[in-house]
Amino acid sequence: MAVKGIEGMSNEQLDLELNRGGKFVIFQYTISILIMTFKRGSDIHFVKHGEGTFGKALPYILITMFFGWWGIPWGPIYSIGSLITNFGGGKDVTNEVIASVKQGQA
Repeated sequence: MAVKGIEGMSNEQLDLELNRGGKFVIFQYTISILIMTFKRGSDIHFVKHGEGTFGKALPYILITMFFGWWGIPWGPIYSIGSLITNFGGGKDVTNEVIASVKQGQA
């Protein structure tokens, strides 16, 4: 999975942002095709301290709103869950990313 938002940042800058409250998040989106519904996660996005997530979440909100509802019964159920997650700032995966990086360095 790619990490968006850390391009050009050194390890020191990244550590500083994480210590100030930066985080790694995933946004969810739902796509339905007749009777099949797919709930997926985006690439990982880095959100700096004080930075909002709505702009990063907007593409996934729009995908879900236009393409997620149409599968019965899971389309509406998954769409509502995806929208709640995205409007809430995404799913925080900071601990998992840090653990993965530390494991890779060992």
